[in-house]
Amino acid sequence: MKFVWDRLSSRSVQLCSREDDRLESRFHNWLVFMNISELFYSIQGEGKLAGVPSAFIRTSGCNLRCVWCDTPYTSWTPEGQSMTLDDIFDRIADFPTKYVVVTGGEPMIAPEIPELTHRLRDRGYHITIETAATVWKDVACDLASISPKLGNSTPWDRDGGRFADAHEASRINLDVIRRFMAMPDHQLKFVVDRPEDLIEIDALLLQIGAYDPANVLLMPQGVTRKDLADRGLWIADLCKQRGFRFCPRLHIDLFGHTRGT
Repeated sequence: MKFVWDRLSSRSVQLCSREDDRLESRFHNWLVFMNISELFYSIQGEGKLAGVPSAFIRTSGCNLRCVWCDTPYTSWTPEGQSMTLDDIFDRIADFPTKYVVVTGGEPMIAPEIPELTHRLRDRGYHITIETAATVWKDVACDLASISPKLGNSTPWDRDGGRFADAHEASRINLDVIRRFMAMPDHQLKFVVDRPEDLIEIDALLLQIGAYDPANVLLMPQGVTRKDLADRGLWIADLCKQRGFRFCPRLHIDLFGHTRGT
């Protein structure tokens, strides 16, 4: 009888311990707040997973000020609402996908980003992180979508140029770029505005070191179908010459330049 009692007691302790762990996790999620600009379900418009239905978690806030930023409500004039991790998980659970894109702004400046990504992994999500790769944190990531900002992004004239020097000093961090390239999968996505941008891309790739051309994506700068079409033809030619990938913007083609897409 003592043996049976000991087994039952041990089992009770294990069950209580598991319940305590669940309650602690739930309580911790409730305590952790993030500033979220948008949370929506759409088609991934860019990169290797273009066309894949995905949940998008867009954080608010950015350490850069790209002159052509297509989400100024996360950078130039950041907007958002405070959400707990449980709020976020409950929302994306309603979306019929296991693909999540964590984007911004710059998601890597959010203090809670490691916690968010590791708990997404615990829930079985495939995680893409879209980042300029200027800041490193220990995140869970299946596809690192690295978008180093070229000189065409520096806001020399916008807002009187008051952000230009800080942006120029921060826009490239080779060590962080290399760390993201060591993730299970990555893509180097460059926003191309003019043909001479390729000179800067070549110089940066030389500094980075070993890379696979198939992981280098050239994406036309623009937020209208006309802008993308005008730049797309000669950028496609550059991709053909160099073995790079051409990066479309399917969400612009499908929905136009609209929030929540």
